[in-house]
Amino acid sequence: MPVSARDPMSREERRAGLGLAAIFALRMLGLFLILPVFAVHAAGIPGGDDLTLVGLAIGAYGLTQACLQIAYGAASDRFGRKPVIVFGLVLFVLGSVIAALADGIHMIIVGRVLQGAGAISAAVTALAADLTRDQHRTKVMAMIGSSIGLVFALSMVAAPLLYAVIGMDGIFWLTAVLAFGAIGVLLWVVPEAPPVPRATGRFIDVLRDGQLMRLNFGVFALHLIQTTMWVMVPSALVTGGGLAMTEHWKVYLPAVLLSFLVMVPAVILAERHDRMKAVFNAAIALLVLVQFGLWLAGDALIPMALMLTLFFVAFNVLEATQPSWISRIAPPGSKGTALGVYNTLQSIGLFLGGLLGGWLGQGFGPAAVSLFCAALALLWLALAASMAPPPVRPAAPLPAHG
Repeated sequence: MPVSARDPMSREERRAGLGLAAIFALRMLGLFLILPVFAVHAAGIPGGDDLTLVGLAIGAYGLTQACLQIAYGAASDRFGRKPVIVFGLVLFVLGSVIAALADGIHMIIVGRVLQGAGAISAAVTALAADLTRDQHRTKVMAMIGSSIGLVFALSMVAAPLLYAVIGMDGIFWLTAVLAFGAIGVLLWVVPEAPPVPRATGRFIDVLRDGQLMRLNFGVFALHLIQTTMWVMVPSALVTGGGLAMTEHWKVYLPAVLLSFLVMVPAVILAERHDRMKAVFNAAIALLVLVQFGLWLAGDALIPMALMLTLFFVAFNVLEATQPSWISRIAPPGSKGTALGVYNTLQSIGLFLGGLLGGWLGQGFGPAAVSLFCAALALLWLALAASMAPPPVRPAAPLPAHG
């Protein structure tokens, strides 16, 4: 039944949503800050003339994330969410310090691998599910997804300015400080979670669940499309739009902010009127239209800016609804494991998207990138169309906090 306006989020749920969104934001800001500047910086350090090593330094984080997300999710089912998250953030801090002290590309790769070993996304999203009722879970996931979009836009603006002032070493030190701050937020802002049911489900049962695996394919497709696009978008903004790299924020920031104005009503519609599947499928269809729009737009600035705005609308809606949907249908004793599989596919999409985007763009041109992304989104839409809607449950009591 629809959630009544007289059943708002509790104070504890708001604390949980804002605190966990801040943890994601502090961690992701440090990661995004290197993207606009690292390739230029690497040319001046030992080993940085090898573009394969430069690409590995950027992508190694996603690769180790993919390898460890399931383990972290399962560990959070067994040992509790907060201890696992703290452990991952400590590894992330250590990796940032190693990268800051590195004198060549190889040690930076080591630092990035260790950063990726702090694969806490599954544990954080599982904690968000533990601390919120079903009727407010999508709202909390929207807070987390929105924080990622905001820090991405912020990093595009801030990275060149920070690099000019503190250099790449300073950016890595800042990344360590931000992750250390995330530990403080977890311990002193995020409420204590209720006891986690002992892990009773089998890993193979998660893999055999057709509904879960379609959602896992979806997050793989979404993040593969995202990184594949961003192999080509910056150069298109330079060549077609006439924007220097330091001016790309003029496109990104308005696109992200305008997308939030559409995303918030969409999430409210999904929650309060039990229209999760309709909103979800509409966002995938919009993603398909965006890819065909980018194919037709070429590198014309205004059409491209419009398509990027629509992309962020679809991306943010899907970022908010997918983990909420998984948390509703995953077995209670295997929620962390299910979200671990989900985040693993997300990380694989991020890692493969850059490689595939570069190969397609170099061999076949930007149009091939957009058409490939459109075809992948169409396949996702076909799979999602036959999914059963997530279960609708009556308003749940407030979660107990220890």
